[in-house]
Amino acid sequence: MADPARDKPAKIRCDACPVLCYIAEGRSGACDRYANHDGALVRLDPLTVIEGGANAVPFLTGDDWDGDLIKGNREIITAIGAGTTYPDYKPAPFIVSQDVAGVDMVTVVTEGIFSYCGVKVKIDTDRYLGEERAIVRVAGEPIGHVMTSEYGSKMLSLGGVEHLTGGSKAEGRVTCDALLKLCNREAVEVTIDEGASVVIQAGRAPIVNGEAERLMRVGCGSATIGMFAAQWIDHVDEVIVVDDHITGVLSEHQAGKMLDLPPSGIRIKGRKSTPGRYFQVAQPGTGWGGTDIDDPLTILRDADPKIAWPGLRLLMVSTTGEQYAYFELDEALNPVAKPLPDALTLSVERIAENCEPSVCSVLFMGGAGGSLRSGVTENPVRLTNSVRESLTRVTCGGASAYIWPGGGITLMADVMEMPDNAFGYVPTPALVAPIEFTLRLSDYIALGGHATHVQPIEDVVTPDVRRVTRG
Repeated sequence: MADPARDKPAKIRCDACPVLCYIAEGRSGACDRYANHDGALVRLDPLTVIEGGANAVPFLTGDDWDGDLIKGNREIITAIGAGTTYPDYKPAPFIVSQDVAGVDMVTVVTEGIFSYCGVKVKIDTDRYLGEERAIVRVAGEPIGHVMTSEYGSKMLSLGGVEHLTGGSKAEGRVTCDALLKLCNREAVEVTIDEGASVVIQAGRAPIVNGEAERLMRVGCGSATIGMFAAQWIDHVDEVIVVDDHITGVLSEHQAGKMLDLPPSGIRIKGRKSTPGRYFQVAQPGTGWGGTDIDDPLTILRDADPKIAWPGLRLLMVSTTGEQYAYFELDEALNPVAKPLPDALTLSVERIAENCEPSVCSVLFMGGAGGSLRSGVTENPVRLTNSVRESLTRVTCGGASAYIWPGGGITLMADVMEMPDNAFGYVPTPALVAPIEFTLRLSDYIALGGHATHVQPIEDVVTPDVRRVTRG
């Protein structure tokens, strides 16, 4: 009689990552990227090739270079769907040779396992999101923190090995899931301690406390004064541009002085910096110009009776032009709201016109460790040196990668430049990200590359690859 235990198909062990799954016939591993098919370990994601006009790997083509950096008519092998190699001793899954303008080139592709990785998020908004260093959470778990504010944008640092592996299991799982979604251009809702709730999605406007942002500010209050002073001078006696960082006052500002605008006697709260520039006129918030105010008059002090006059025309506007109000002083020098004159309506619209759309930008950041470099060469430090000497070009899913100065290969790449679903994960937890190294064949051999594993592109680009066209 047959033994059912003996007839049961044997599991195979996947060594693509440190989890080392035992996978039964017809099942996939924990990462859903490898499966057991008739006793063989197979990739589930197709290898991806970029075709035509791709803003991807610039080849070094020699003295007769014609100025075409990207060689847009050629096929570009990405690491998406290539699989990965682990432990370190294996050559990369694909080491592909290609003739480009008479020069033999090699592209080494692998889906690297990145425990040391995260994303830097740029959010174009004036709204208050949270204090610098405030913890960013998903489902209550800490996944990163608020960084410095930049010009018209807030910055977040999410992920990193401390969150992926340095905290609790729940923290690691939530962090990995959030990073995977962000890198694959999906929406993730985060909450910031003592701050806002923000929905982040690469290439889309942020949603702050349930409200979708529209515009990125044209500049700080002072810069806005400088840009539009000449358009206001004939229609108004004073302009105050409300901004959480630098609120501008036209008559005091150098732009107003140069246009011979007399002092108005309008006085505002806050800490005066240089003439016409004020800090801390209100607390940060989601109101006018990134402050916590809904009524702009709350930042005004009493007008100077020695200078101000009845009928003085006052425009108050935010740095995006989305909030504005027009006042005229009465006999007691109190501002009274009036309809916005047509000439000032045009100027407010001009501010908004000069604002760029508010958008979230997500940059993947990771460090290429020993596994990656050993998959390229038997002497990993030579790959690092080759990258430093610009002999080797590093890309992520065909997107140009910025390499940080200093030791190692620490890179950043814009996820919007990559094909869809370029990232995966392993439950260690870690992200799986595509990375490509492109260099001349002669340089590859010189740095001790795995020359015996080089395959011509004709053998790699088979009918089952995924083809992506980018113009």
